[in-house]
Amino acid sequence: MRKLILLVFLGTVSAQFGYSQNRLSLSDALAIALKNSYNIQLAKNNVEIATINNYVGVAGGLPTVNATVNDVENITTINQKFPDPSRDVTRSGVSSNNMNANITAGILLFNGFRVKAAQQRLNELQKMNQDMLNAQIQSTMASVITSYYDVVRQQNLLSTINKSIEVSQQRIDIINSRQEVGLANNADLYQAQIDLNALVQSKQAQQLIIDQGKTNLLSLIFVSPDSSVVINDTIVVDEKINFSQLKTLALKNPQVSVAEQQIKINELIERETAALRVPTLRATTGINFSNTKSGAGFILENRSYGPFLGVNLAIPIYNGLINKKQQQVAEINTRNAKVQRDQFLLDIETGAVRTYQAYANTLAQLKTAKQNQVLSKQLLDLVMQRFQLGQATIVDVKLAQQSFENESYRLVNLAFTAKVAEVELKRLANIIEP
Repeated sequence: MRKLILLVFLGTVSAQFGYSQNRLSLSDALAIALKNSYNIQLAKNNVEIATINNYVGVAGGLPTVNATVNDVENITTINQKFPDPSRDVTRSGVSSNNMNANITAGILLFNGFRVKAAQQRLNELQKMNQDMLNAQIQSTMASVITSYYDVVRQQNLLSTINKSIEVSQQRIDIINSRQEVGLANNADLYQAQIDLNALVQSKQAQQLIIDQGKTNLLSLIFVSPDSSVVINDTIVVDEKINFSQLKTLALKNPQVSVAEQQIKINELIERETAALRVPTLRATTGINFSNTKSGAGFILENRSYGPFLGVNLAIPIYNGLINKKQQQVAEINTRNAKVQRDQFLLDIETGAVRTYQAYANTLAQLKTAKQNQVLSKQLLDLVMQRFQLGQATIVDVKLAQQSFENESYRLVNLAFTAKVAEVELKRLANIIEP
């Protein structure tokens, strides 16, 4: 729980001081998300509710005290006859008052340990909601990080397009220079201009992707989607993830703890349900007061008051086997919770293995991709030099340019894929930090 409080505190403080001048860093985005996330707020509210309910009184273990007062005014007709006719009474519209008051206190002495089971269940519910809050924080941060680096990826792709546009413009300038001395024809110029226009269109389309990516990110951090933000960052992948350690942490994921706690809760519900078939013993005490007044009749006033003490024993004998059926259903729910826990553990382990496989494979590809991107850049520079000297054709330049674009795209996409896998592995292991 301390870790949860620290995360939310850091989020609140960073959100207040880190986000300024429209420049948005990853730490800023995470801080704002932790502060503003509706899902996190709901999870925190659920923790607060569970904490309030985790009380012995809610479980039924504390005495109860009740006070009741009844005051009834009547208008009656009296017709009374006696052996002595002179004592006969016949009157109408006689007012009478009947007042009863009492204070009653009761305490449960025994009900098959149902109170103890209920209190343990409330405690497990509190722990479960705390783990659900932790899981929600991890999930929110993972979504924000992935969306943030997707914007970075798209901006890197735009940088590649801009570089390619520069090369295409150089091609046009070189062809124009050649035309002035009669060494180039219009066909080369038209082709170069077509290629440049296509790249300009790609740039416009890529800018739309970036703008929409920023909108999605702002939505994830609960900021107005039409806000203007600037993101300047690079994708750096953590290459030191140890799978054996990560797998151990993943099996202790908060969601796994939630599944385990659900089993305990269902088992406690079994005990509570079984206790319904056990006799219940209660002790009661209190004070009674009764006062009756009448304008006519045998008794004109009758008043009584005093304390009382009693014991109540309720023995369930038969209620249509409802309690037995409820207990059987509770046992099935416990078995279902265990099956769901086992399935979830398998899903976690399978997801961790598959994600790590993608992570390791992508890291291996990244090494080659970095080399190819450097080589493609060197090749493009060399071909442009040769083209300027008239030793390479426009086709050679276009092929080198396409090779540079493809390798640059591949490098950025692989880096993003590796980052996504890294984030997912850390989410499974519950080790993402703002």
